Amino acid sequence: MEVVATAKWVRTTARKARLVSAMVTGLPVAEALVVLRYSPRSAAVDIAKVIKSAAANAEHNYNLDASSLRVARVEVDGAMIIKRWRAKPRGMAGSIFKRTSHLRAFVTDDEAPANVRRRKAVKMPRTVVPTPVVTPAAAAATPAASAETPAAKPRPARRRAPKPTTEEAE
Repeated sequence: MEVVATAKWVRTTARKARLVSAMVTGLPVAEALVVLRYSPRSAAVDIAKVIKSAAANAEHNYNLDASSLRVARVEVDGAMIIKRWRAKPRGMAGSIFKRTSHLRAFVTDDEAPANVRRRKAVKMPRTVVPTPVVTPAAAAATPAASAETPAAKPRPARRRAPKPTTEEAE
């Protein structure tokens, strides 16, 4: 069963919101909210609110289990454009378009079809090979290493002369 939630007149452009909605389509609701929480885009906050609302609608109105819900899709439609102007040189005016959008989130408890993308778990390597640690004492102890490269002298730190005070300058 598909359950829907809507947010109207959201102050974000539809184009930017569609980029965020594409990230979470097909994911389980809990995982989608985690992805949106760590997304750097500002539209992620608004889309997360709509997904939470759709999940709450499914849980309270239709008695669906919240852990089995997944995001079927998030539709983003362009809405009214608030038009403002800003003064420009030579008595002209520049247009400012403050775009809004309508967000509609659909969550479902059905199993995902085979063609819907699923997130893969990151596979860790089976064997962990520790990186060798080379200490300066161990490098100097090897005769082959010291014979090939001459020992480098430590460079003295460059120091700037202190600024003269006002009494010394006079």
